[in-house]
Amino acid sequence: MGKSITNKEQQVKYMKQRLNMFLEVLDAIEPENTELEDIDRLIAMVDELDDKMQQFKARPSEEE
Repeated sequence: MGKSITNKEQQVKYMKQRLNMFLEVLDAIEPENTELEDIDRLIAMVDELDDKMQQFKARPSEEE
């Protein structure tokens, strides 16, 4: 398991990277060929982003 990210700047960078990955997946989806599993995966990605954001909010930062 990796080291916890406590630096706010690194947290923002991490979230931006994950959001960009989500957007790339979203852009690659062809609506007429999208299946329920694809939608479920998108929902899971959003849930993971939300979970990580909540972890970052609860974690004390190095600057404090």
